Amino acid sequence: MSGSFAPRAALVLALICAAVPAGGQPAPIPENPRPEDLRALSDLLERPGLRAWLEREGTRAADIPPAAPEPMRGRHLDAARDVLRDLAAGVPRLPGEVAGMRGRLMAEAGDRGLPAAAGLILAFAGLGFAAQAVFRHLSGDLRRRMEALPVATVEERLAATGWRALYGIGLVAAFAAGSLGVFLVFAWPPLLQEVLLAYLLVFLTVRLTRVGGDVVLAPDAERFRLLPMGTEAARYWCAWSAAVVGAFAFGKASFDLVPVLGGSPTARSLVGLLAGLVALVLALAALWNRPGPDGGPRAARGRRDAAGWLVSVYLVGLWLTALAGAAAAFFVGVTAFVLVLGHRGLRRIVGHLLRPAAEGAPEAGARPLAVVALQGALRIALVVGGALVIARILGIDLTTLTARGTPVERVARGALDLAIVVLGADFVWQVARGWIDQRLSEADAPAGATEAELRRRQRLRTLLPVLRNLLLAGLMAVAGLMALATLGVEVGPLLAGAGVVGIAVGFGAQTLVKDILSGMFFLLDDAFRVGEYIESGRIKGTVEAFSLRSIKLRHHRGALHTVPFGALSTITNYSRDWVIDKLSIGVPYETDLARVKRIVKEVGRTLAADPDFAPHILETLKMQGVEAFGDYAIQVRLKMMTRPGEQFVIRRRAYALIKEAFAAEGIPFAVPTVSVSGGNGAPSAAAHAVMASRARAAEAAAETDTP
Repeated sequence: MSGSFAPRAALVLALICAAVPAGGQPAPIPENPRPEDLRALSDLLERPGLRAWLEREGTRAADIPPAAPEPMRGRHLDAARDVLRDLAAGVPRLPGEVAGMRGRLMAEAGDRGLPAAAGLILAFAGLGFAAQAVFRHLSGDLRRRMEALPVATVEERLAATGWRALYGIGLVAAFAAGSLGVFLVFAWPPLLQEVLLAYLLVFLTVRLTRVGGDVVLAPDAERFRLLPMGTEAARYWCAWSAAVVGAFAFGKASFDLVPVLGGSPTARSLVGLLAGLVALVLALAALWNRPGPDGGPRAARGRRDAAGWLVSVYLVGLWLTALAGAAAAFFVGVTAFVLVLGHRGLRRIVGHLLRPAAEGAPEAGARPLAVVALQGALRIALVVGGALVIARILGIDLTTLTARGTPVERVARGALDLAIVVLGADFVWQVARGWIDQRLSEADAPAGATEAELRRRQRLRTLLPVLRNLLLAGLMAVAGLMALATLGVEVGPLLAGAGVVGIAVGFGAQTLVKDILSGMFFLLDDAFRVGEYIESGRIKGTVEAFSLRSIKLRHHRGALHTVPFGALSTITNYSRDWVIDKLSIGVPYETDLARVKRIVKEVGRTLAADPDFAPHILETLKMQGVEAFGDYAIQVRLKMMTRPGEQFVIRRRAYALIKEAFAAEGIPFAVPTVSVSGGNGAPSAAAHAVMASRARAAEAAAETDTP
């Protein structure tokens, strides 16, 4: 055992001693040791005393327990303290490092010098602006035609936005060709080329931001504005957004150039912090001096501006995160902030761009389907793009994330897949719900609609809410299963268990299943629709709403019946197609029936000519003939065909017109008469019968009125 351990322990000790010089810092171990070093090491290991000492020290080292790992929080706090300590120690050295970087740049620039390099940057930027001015001059006719484009409809607004965006891209391309194009034509020293290119890209970023502001905010053309706000607010944000983005881009370029110019990591961190502080101050100034919501003068912000305080605290927290040395967390926070602003802005832009064609019309009711679909697609694109950017910042390869064995990485990939599933399900639901809501809003019958159109729209109002509920339930079930599958849960046994439970529940809830199936068949048979008056057994009323299990019927006296579908038997629908209403009048036996028929015919013509009743009368009032001979009158039957639900009002008007016409013609209505006779003032048997009948009627009325 000792014979095998000693050579290995001696070799390890010798390598450690060779790797650690007198200064205490490890020296690099050569990949191929020299032969003389190997011979010296072999001679050293042949000494008996040294071999015994190595065995003793190796045994002692094996008995020492391993050191406890340092807590994670402690490591983070110590790292932050070290960063702050290094920054504080690097502040006095920063002017010297800046002078050194300036010297390297001047040495690279040669005779040009640093002012000449700055002058070159400004000259190339000026060339870009000159090329942009030439492009603007050459495209004057196109610009004038764009300014005259109509924006009344959605198609016209989309076309105008497309032309303005293309024109903005042309401006940026002209600026890039004038600045970067001329710069790339000549050969430059490597260091000077890096500096010039970095700051020219800063100019290009600022110009691109400005052009994007001109397209989206349109500070000088309100009718082309995509983001709804006042003109002063549009000008304000167009200028300040370019300033904040320019400050951030300038700081990022300077931060990336520090190692290129030979600066230390501490100097690079200080430059980044100073540039971030400038961008932070500009962002806070833009936030707290912004115009009021009405687009008028700049409104003073007070303590009640919760959104302003929240954003300010967030931005200051980002800068403090960068101060603590967490650069990845800083850029992740900036990306999240940009995503939130982008989502809110794009949502408002899409809603304003795809607003209804009528200018100033209130956007009540359901949102247009195109707005819902485009907003959902942009939301998914923003989230996925933000996830890719954050993954790149953190150095995570999303394509190979699941192949790694780290549980945290697997959970991260599962969370990303879960987010994609939720976003996809939300997109499908928003689009489907938007389509259903749009069809429901269109289901209101317009004036002058045909009977077939009325039936079709009424059927839509009946079936679409049920379809929406079924779609939501199915989508939630599918999305839930997909989410569990992305998290690594086996859904096969879950589906099998759900099937067994479903069978058990089905046996225990037969009434519920009967109600649901009965409702489905009633709807498929088109037995009733919302707004129709139906009767089933002893229950009648107007259909107000229904769910998967029951229907709500409003009685004509106000009572609301909630009836399970399974309890419905024969359905009598009083609101379909047409209804025949029959009227009966009694005339004396001596009445001329031909005159009665002529009068009824005249009343029918009057009803048909009335604009309030004419659309609802399918067959006007007419006399059918004598129905029966009564004790005191001839019963004459009248008939008319109307639309369902309209017969009651038309019947009342018909009775009034008949009474007026009979009175004008001198035709009386038959009334019952009783002849009373008897001797010595005693009532006859007929009188007794009449009085007894009246007494029974009074008792029945009293019982009916009793609660």
